[in-house]
Amino acid sequence: MAREAKNFDHLLGGKAKGLSDTQLNAHFTLYKGYVNKLNEIQTKLGTADRSAPNYSFNEYSELRRREPVAFNGTVLHEMYFGALGDGSTSASAAVKAVFEKSFGSFDAWLADTKACLMSAHGWTTLVYDYESGKLLNNLVHGEHHSGNFANVHVMAAFDAWEHAYFFDYQTGKAKYVENLLGGIDWSVIEKRFAEARLVG
Repeated sequence: MAREAKNFDHLLGGKAKGLSDTQLNAHFTLYKGYVNKLNEIQTKLGTADRSAPNYSFNEYSELRRREPVAFNGTVLHEMYFGALGDGSTSASAAVKAVFEKSFGSFDAWLADTKACLMSAHGWTTLVYDYESGKLLNNLVHGEHHSGNFANVHVMAAFDAWEHAYFFDYQTGKAKYVENLLGGIDWSVIEKRFAEARLVG
């Protein structure tokens, strides 16, 4: 069954801090492109010849190599849009306690996330590491499938690619990052924490 793009129009009209409707609509279009490519790749995989896979080139092999790009491009955008807000919510004491356990303080996490987002184009994901039992920041630099930590649960995704902010901010990335982190919908993050049993 084909995957359907999610509708994030509820973010329009100033509901995503610091992001105009023009910026958001362009980004929604890009996200839908990943969904379409994921569906295309997975459809082709259903009939691709598996008899001669090859590192240099083979249709099946290349589809498998590109599938994670479209898959992560889809899922990370859904996580990103899903947690955008207008700055009207704040992290609860229970959520802050999880950050304190992992980063020393909630403010230390914010500072580290800001530093990650300013370090490169790409994504910063907030992940839960099952081995240490702590949250980590993961800088995903380059394509969506490159540099993802293993054995983790992605809790939030923050987009620092130029397409996420350039219409509104041009080269003023720092201001975008400030508004992005100041506009998180903490009710969404708390729900994700609860589903992962990080908060009661």
